[in-house]
Amino acid sequence: MCNGTGIGGVVASVRDFDCLDPVRKALLGDLDEGFAEMYGAYRCVVFSTALRMSGRRADAEDLTAETFLRAYRALAGYGPDRIAALQPRAWLLTILMNTWRNCVRTRVRKPPPDLREEPVETVDPGESVEDTAVRHEAGERLAELLGLLPEEQRAAVVLRHVADLPVSEIATVLRIPQGTVKSHVSRGLKRLRQLGGVR
Repeated sequence: MCNGTGIGGVVASVRDFDCLDPVRKALLGDLDEGFAEMYGAYRCVVFSTALRMSGRRADAEDLTAETFLRAYRALAGYGPDRIAALQPRAWLLTILMNTWRNCVRTRVRKPPPDLREEPVETVDPGESVEDTAVRHEAGERLAELLGLLPEEQRAAVVLRHVADLPVSEIATVLRIPQGTVKSHVSRGLKRLRQLGGVR
């Protein structure tokens, strides 16, 4: 057992402090600096997952912001041992999935937004117009096809093939057995192939 510095400068005894990843070490040292480190490390995977779950860039941006806001609030109440035991990527994606489900439930009660309000996607200056069009069309098609999957299959496929999580972490995020994760991924991919979206 090693001594680690806890949030707010409180010294806490944390098992295997030297073996922790940089994000958890930073969180144990200072909440704000650690949170910035965590945001930098996992922002892309959270946003990519949110985009494939929601199908709209504006919704994905909102989901990502809400996920990190909830994470910050939760971390403020966590003790050093709980932070040391945290699996940041799986934890953040669990928050994201719960936030997304809440948004879906809320949306059922409200009319869908006007798609004409969708912001224009930024273009990579090094990318040709043709490549941009193909990428945008492929992304829209994939979002459309993922939207046709049952919720549990979509979540499993996105976490496995967009977030690149191992089955064990997906099981943690979705709170289901690993065998069920494999089944959802397999059935989801089979359905996407039938719909013409995956080879």
